[in-house]
Amino acid sequence: MPRPRLPRSRSFFGVHFDFHANHHDPKVGGRDFAKTLKEFLRRVRPDYVQCDCKGHPGITSYPTRVGTTARGLTGDPLRVWRRVTADAGVALYVHYSGVMDRAAIAAHPGWARVDENGKRDELNTSVFGPYADRLMIPQLQEVWKEYGVEGFWIDGDCWATARDYGKKALAAFRKSTGIDTVPRSPQEPHYAEFTEFCREGFRQYLRHYVDQIHARCPGAEIASNWAFSSFMPEPVCADVDFLSGDIIPGDSVRSARLEARALMHQGKPWDLMAWGFDGTRENGLWQGHGRTSKTALQLQQEAAVVLSLGGGFQVYLQQRRDASICEHDIPVMEEVARFCRRRRRWCQGAESVPQVALLYSGTSAYQTPGPLFHPGPKGLPGLRGVLYALLENQYPVDILSEHHLRETLHRYPLVVIPEWSHLEEAFRARLLDYVREGGNLLVIGAKSLPLFSKELGVTIAGEGERKSRWIGTGRRLAGIESEGIPIRPRRGTETVLRAHSNNDLAAPAEPVAVRRRLGKGWIAGLSLDFGTWRFERSSAQMREMFAKLVAATWDQPAVRIKGSSLVDVTLMRKNGKTLVHLVNTAGPHAQEEALSYDEIPAIGPLDITLNLPETPASIRLQPEGKELAFERQGRKGRSVTVRLPQLSIHSILEVIPA
Repeated sequence: MPRPRLPRSRSFFGVHFDFHANHHDPKVGGRDFAKTLKEFLRRVRPDYVQCDCKGHPGITSYPTRVGTTARGLTGDPLRVWRRVTADAGVALYVHYSGVMDRAAIAAHPGWARVDENGKRDELNTSVFGPYADRLMIPQLQEVWKEYGVEGFWIDGDCWATARDYGKKALAAFRKSTGIDTVPRSPQEPHYAEFTEFCREGFRQYLRHYVDQIHARCPGAEIASNWAFSSFMPEPVCADVDFLSGDIIPGDSVRSARLEARALMHQGKPWDLMAWGFDGTRENGLWQGHGRTSKTALQLQQEAAVVLSLGGGFQVYLQQRRDASICEHDIPVMEEVARFCRRRRRWCQGAESVPQVALLYSGTSAYQTPGPLFHPGPKGLPGLRGVLYALLENQYPVDILSEHHLRETLHRYPLVVIPEWSHLEEAFRARLLDYVREGGNLLVIGAKSLPLFSKELGVTIAGEGERKSRWIGTGRRLAGIESEGIPIRPRRGTETVLRAHSNNDLAAPAEPVAVRRRLGKGWIAGLSLDFGTWRFERSSAQMREMFAKLVAATWDQPAVRIKGSSLVDVTLMRKNGKTLVHLVNTAGPHAQEEALSYDEIPAIGPLDITLNLPETPASIRLQPEGKELAFERQGRKGRSVTVRLPQLSIHSILEVIPA
């Protein structure tokens, strides 16, 4: 008897398949892959799978009566997926391209988005047009009725949406704002208003089709790829059932570090999808040439980042051009699935213990010229760089936007603002109240620091300049080339770091980091765009320099580690127990030339000191279930030190309270 199919809220591990069918694909559905799929499900045992339905070309890989079917279709692959998954008790979702639909535009040119030069987009539809009502919603309803799928993973949606200069969009903009002359570039008046109008157009489009699917397909679950993620730093405003996104194929570990933290506080079930393969990249963008399958070890490391933060994990595998699946993927996915399942008990549904809040300012991000929602792999450099610097110093970090922090600010002993140039005055005032009440605030960047210059007690002594500076960390210097502003501390402000004019401790130096008491807390600032430089480069000296700056702002973390800087620490709670997740980030995952790798050096021994509110009765290493010896410190014995001889990929310290 098949096991019951899980809803997405209870799912933990899944596998995504697609191939974006087109008219050049021969014999789609011509190969019988039912036996292979059955074997895949038996050995991998996913909670759900997602398969191809309609990709970016707008061509379906099933016989549709609503849209455009692949000319080479000779069978019904979706029927095979449904039959085999139903027999195995595995939930089935379909991959469906939303805004991106080349075939729909070819058949209905008026559905296309129009760019600022008046050119019709050949790939992306207009969210102001009839596409959703005339094709998308009827087609999803068709799939639900014909195949009984559990839900839909909508691709090519927010990240494909762009400013729309079509007649319908412009008429709506003029009517809603009263602005007659529509701006075509960031230099023209009202560009910000037009940008926000287009964003709101996507929100309305998203809410509309989600509500329609829920009404027409009772019980179906739906997500819009990357909605309400780092791509959309804002509260969830549509009735999506879960949040999801596919992290970039290369540099996936660092990508997951950011994307998981951007999703975990949005109040919805969430997962991240790792690509099961990689290819050549140019300027950080995937080109797909020389496509190579990733190893199980590689995917396990990517999974560890996501699982340690309480999310679900899925892997993207490509179907063949005939819609069948590849047998060689089975043993790799079997290993990855086993790795994830062993950790499910301690990961799924866990919540973070507040330590460091790293601000992702939606206000500032949305005022930055660029795509409506898609920062891209090189976007958000200040945020990414500061995140990396915090993690390599073993600080547990949550990424939160204004809408999170307005209610939870007091729970975090340290808040870090990384290179944001705009903050709403009410939120800025709330941050200062937080410091006066005992919180600690660290402001980083040439544009961020001036927002708090008065409270920091510094005078801005000149214009910003990008140049090389060398910052002392004791007996060695950290070289940084970034934008920076000269500052002059006033009385009562302490200089924390100085920058030398060259790589010489005897060279002239000027203040670049300061701190000052404000009420019961500390406010500190760094006048350089450190995060942007750290995103591009790394050095041991920079790590030391940043550790000194953070310690001058706040020096009471719940976890301290000696032995390696290559450990990401996540502090979580579940069922009344504290869980310290340790992820080994060694290996070549950030190197462009490393498409796949099968060696990750183990690190250790690690000496881990825990400063927790409760006195531990025991500490167990999970998922092995091994009891670890620890030394008590302090008068009440709440501070303990435990030694971990070796960290392979991911281990969990389960702290059992007395």
